[in-house]
Amino acid sequence: MTDLLAIGTRKGVWLARSDDDRRTWTVDGPHLLAQEVAAVSVDVRRSPPRVLAGIQYGHWGPTVMWSDDLGATWNENEQGAIRFPEDTGAALARVWQLRPDSAGRPDVVWAGCEPHSLWRSTDGGRSFELVRGLHDHPHRPTWEPGGGGGAVHTVLPDPASDRVTIAMSTGGVYVSEDGGEKWEPRNKGITVVFGPERLPEYGQCVHKVAIDARSPDRMYAQNHFGVFRTDDVGVSWTSIADGLPVDFGFPIVASPHAPGTAWVVPLVADMQRVPPDGRLRVHRTRDAGETWAEVGRGLPDDNWSAVMRDAFCSDDHERTGLYVGTRDGCVYASADEGDTFALVADHLPDVLAVRAVQVP
Repeated sequence: MTDLLAIGTRKGVWLARSDDDRRTWTVDGPHLLAQEVAAVSVDVRRSPPRVLAGIQYGHWGPTVMWSDDLGATWNENEQGAIRFPEDTGAALARVWQLRPDSAGRPDVVWAGCEPHSLWRSTDGGRSFELVRGLHDHPHRPTWEPGGGGGAVHTVLPDPASDRVTIAMSTGGVYVSEDGGEKWEPRNKGITVVFGPERLPEYGQCVHKVAIDARSPDRMYAQNHFGVFRTDDVGVSWTSIADGLPVDFGFPIVASPHAPGTAWVVPLVADMQRVPPDGRLRVHRTRDAGETWAEVGRGLPDDNWSAVMRDAFCSDDHERTGLYVGTRDGCVYASADEGDTFALVADHLPDVLAVRAVQVP
């Protein structure tokens, strides 16, 4: 098996491969050169694997493209993969998230988009239908855009049930227990330090959510100020930011195998958005946020870049690998759960999304 990284940037996609140690990589690209790729995914449920890219097509606007030969050729739906129904009066601005469902639903792919919307494909990402249950939610007219726009940026389908969890900027966390028909906000305890109400029912600027290994009721959230944990699928959240140098950041990643293990990349807030003291580091908890430790030997000092919400991910190895992409065009890989990192690629365009999988 080969470890594959799909790297979405401001100007295209790069694919990196490692055949042995997850420290030595060959990099192939660019693909889709000059297209902004804010969402990328590799669907390994299919044979061959399908690479999906949510692109901003310049003059022609946003769409989803796919490749079934690891980037050698690309395809797109001539009618547009994602089109708002006429009665909505809306137009697609950007695809922020592409998430294949479980192996038990092999053709289902979810897309989170701007303006705030969730979409479901039943043909492997060739075309998508609007999830009307979320679009028609009475809260939707009051969801405000965050600094990067109003978007559903996190989609987490539960492989064992019909539960789907989403997060958006701004709006917060919403959960559906019936596959997308009905939705409820689940933000109790997540604070809003920039608004008139500190603990609203919804309206939080949640930057990313990750689900704990082997415990689907436990989730972690990196907020616009604050890091939180829930043990009851978002019914209540508790701050777990103590022990971090700062509580601002964009991504959060949970281990696929070790319960209680998660990682964040702290950034100085608010408008500075750079690593504390210019030292790019990852912080890891092994006890569900009770304590944190700085890790990341091999990541750079004198670094004044940032890591976006989808530019940090893990692989599925028993000894979890971590992958960090920065806004100055660097990608780093760790094969030891974040203890040490090695450079995969540099001098790429602004890295927006990174995904790691194993392929034949």
